[in-house]
Amino acid sequence: GEVRRGELTDVSLVPGVMALNGNRTAHVSSYVHGRIAAIAADLGNRIRKGQPLLTVNSPEYAQAQAEFLEARTRFNLGQSEFRRAEALRQAKAIEEKEYLRRQAEQEKLAAEYGALGSKLHSYGLTHEEIDRLIERCRLVETQEYKCEVADPNLALLSPIAGTVIFREAILGAPVEPNTVLFTVSDLGTLWALLDVPEKDIPRLGMDSRVSIRSTLFPGREFPARIGAISQTVDDKLRTLRVRAEVDNSQGLLKPNMYVQGVLEHAGKAWTGVLSVPEEAVQTLEDEKIVFVREKDDAFAVRQVRLGERVGDRRIILEGLAEGEI
Repeated sequence: GEVRRGELTDVSLVPGVMALNGNRTAHVSSYVHGRIAAIAADLGNRIRKGQPLLTVNSPEYAQAQAEFLEARTRFNLGQSEFRRAEALRQAKAIEEKEYLRRQAEQEKLAAEYGALGSKLHSYGLTHEEIDRLIERCRLVETQEYKCEVADPNLALLSPIAGTVIFREAILGAPVEPNTVLFTVSDLGTLWALLDVPEKDIPRLGMDSRVSIRSTLFPGREFPARIGAISQTVDDKLRTLRVRAEVDNSQGLLKPNMYVQGVLEHAGKAWTGVLSVPEEAVQTLEDEKIVFVREKDDAFAVRQVRLGERVGDRRIILEGLAEGEI
């Protein structure tokens, strides 16, 4: 590399690996037991938030809808009876004890109705979808097929927008709750998990500037910002884990890719110094030297006096001139 004169800032070069952004990644699994009835997405597909990924046919889901509708019927009947009890109480035609019994019974029915409604919400149903279920129940007398009130098919929706990076769904396969069937992740930002040496901890802070390099893209740095710093040092590697969020809007970086983090520390800086790449400095007979190009095919050995190492460059105090290669 060229001998350069200029300003150097205090930086650390640390190893790291790219990972999914845990705040923008979602695992999708079934809420109920059943079988996969339809698949609507595949690996690599771009997915919108709320877009169906697959459909599960589940008698358990249909039973939950039936129980909700039954509870609603009991609640409505109990509500009518309680209103009648209120009217009788006002007319002093009912004992207080009987009124309180009916009030308690109505509260119990309301709690059961609300709990079963919450159960449907836990399956991913919205208020609008539950309203449509109730409307189908109202129209049951006019329907040719009475069994179609409770639909056993439950669509599993993506909770975020992103890309499908994992699929474990096969048409007709049985599914159980909590088994991951799809993973969707927003790859526009990734996490860089960096291992900072213990000696650099005093210079590290949430305000330290950071960027990411990859040997696959020489000369390019990807902007990042520190999101979290571990509070414990690895007892074997003697490093501190730092998590940085990296802009990956162009999709060049991939999860599990090895990278190098460039941590720029606030404070110390060197102005107007000569420097060369650290890898240009060699040792010959216990002396520090560099090879300087004199002609296209000829190099001279030049003894140098070194200053501090700053990142991937070494300050040269004597032995070289600006512009030499």
